[in-house]
Amino acid sequence: MRMNYLAHIYLSGTNTNIQIGNFIADGIKGKSYLAYPPEIQTGIILHRKIDSFTDTHKLVYQSAHRFFDEFRHYNMVIIDVVFDHFLAKNWEIYHDKSLGVYAADFYQLLKTNFEILPDRIKNLYPIMIKENWLTCYASLEGLHYILSQMSKRIKREISLQNAVKTLEENYTLFEDEFKLFFDELKTYTQTELLKLQTET
Repeated sequence: MRMNYLAHIYLSGTNTNIQIGNFIADGIKGKSYLAYPPEIQTGIILHRKIDSFTDTHKLVYQSAHRFFDEFRHYNMVIIDVVFDHFLAKNWEIYHDKSLGVYAADFYQLLKTNFEILPDRIKNLYPIMIKENWLTCYASLEGLHYILSQMSKRIKREISLQNAVKTLEENYTLFEDEFKLFFDELKTYTQTELLKLQTET
């Protein structure tokens, strides 16, 4: 269960098919991505590369580890959402278009391409629109809500939203780590995306 949707969409660049592929990638297992058009395949592969880079990065481990004692292996799920919070909060640093407009454009993109989406994403789509996931991350209240909703989908009893307290206690530290990591991630993604586009 990964929820850093905003980062994945942003890191796809301006190609809308790559954005779609990156967004749906968690629901595409193994080589089943080969059934999709080439640019969507590129987005799926890029998503996997982003996840691998993120999961093995020392700054991400450092940040996520602050949640480990209380949430154990869910710490990586939490840090995904926390980092999307900082991306949303600092959006004007990274994009000329406002977050509200950017999110609305992406929701419309999904609507236009609804038939190609996996069933899981089709089922999530109305919830995503109703709760405006891509902008909800920007506030601590929205972050608390997203984490509480995620908790309801976990079989064991856990309150991921309690992670907001740890975030608040170390807020500047988390934000500084995010900015350092995200700069590296952007550079890595741009390089990998260029390679993938050259290969297709």
